[in-house]
Amino acid sequence: MADHMQSPPTKAPDSSTTRPPRKKPSLLVITVILGTIGLVTQMLWVNWPKQKAQPEPLSAELREVIDRLPGISDALIYIGLKDIRQTPFWSTMVPDSIKQVNWLQFDTTLTRVMNESGFQPSRDIDTLLVEFQSKNSRRHKYMSVIWGTFPAGLDENHLIEQSGKKEIIAGQTCIGLSDELWICRPSERMALVASSADIMERFLQPHSSFLERDSTTTALIDKAIYKSHLWFTLSSPNWTIGALQSLTSGNKDINTLGNLNRIRQLALSLRFDDGISGQTEWVYKDRQTAYFASTFLWSAIKLSSTAGTRTSEPVKALLKRLHVMQNLNSVVIKTELPLDIFTPGNQDTAEKPVAQ
Repeated sequence: MADHMQSPPTKAPDSSTTRPPRKKPSLLVITVILGTIGLVTQMLWVNWPKQKAQPEPLSAELREVIDRLPGISDALIYIGLKDIRQTPFWSTMVPDSIKQVNWLQFDTTLTRVMNESGFQPSRDIDTLLVEFQSKNSRRHKYMSVIWGTFPAGLDENHLIEQSGKKEIIAGQTCIGLSDELWICRPSERMALVASSADIMERFLQPHSSFLERDSTTTALIDKAIYKSHLWFTLSSPNWTIGALQSLTSGNKDINTLGNLNRIRQLALSLRFDDGISGQTEWVYKDRQTAYFASTFLWSAIKLSSTAGTRTSEPVKALLKRLHVMQNLNSVVIKTELPLDIFTPGNQDTAEKPVAQ
């Protein structure tokens, strides 16, 4: 007790100079800040126009022909077969069995006439342009322009002998081989094939400009980057969704993504050379829908192309070369496929990054 009384007194701490311990920011505040940053970043990305490749122009001759097309197009397809046949891809990668296939079989009468005349589309067609319009859920109206080499069985006199039905339209003889197949031969190296005499007449005697009338297809043509080999536009949602389901039918992960099926229009173009250069643009209602579609598609491609999945190695090699980008209200997909990617055992080239 005495010792305790003799110990020096302890000085009380000065409360005026002591700082309270600093509080750590709460998890909620951090979450709100990061969420806000993420939301702003997403909004900037969705609304930021990305740099696009400049599309090749239409040739003056092709532009003039397209401008004569009747009505409003649901689908417009162009194939420059003469240019494709001159590429290394055609000579080295396309088998003879495919080259000999008659792929113009949308009309049974036309197929019969071509078989009887010995006309072989992949060999004899130089350029093909086809416009499709919906007639009903099962039938479609069409107008096609074909440049190429035609055998004697497709000359005007021979066609008249088979039909007996003809009309003179704009000074041209048009032969009706059936109610839904009309053929006109304006020149030695050109043939017009249409589903009716009315469509043929509207092409031969146009009353307005197709490129001004069908603004949707005109905009889609500009989205087709490569114009010399193969390109097509799909302006109708029904046609577009059907094409998208066909493109993704081999991959259930991609085919089941609901946002992808909200697509409105589609443009696709391919260039064949020492491989395939391709780009497709999918147009959606708004930017937000396009953003989510591109995100889902990118994720599905990454998932399907990783090791351990059921996706075959050739498909993985192709998927690894797909570059997906959202640009305003569109999803843009582009690729560069070398020739050796189509050769078994050379899929390791897919590891190389795609040029952006």
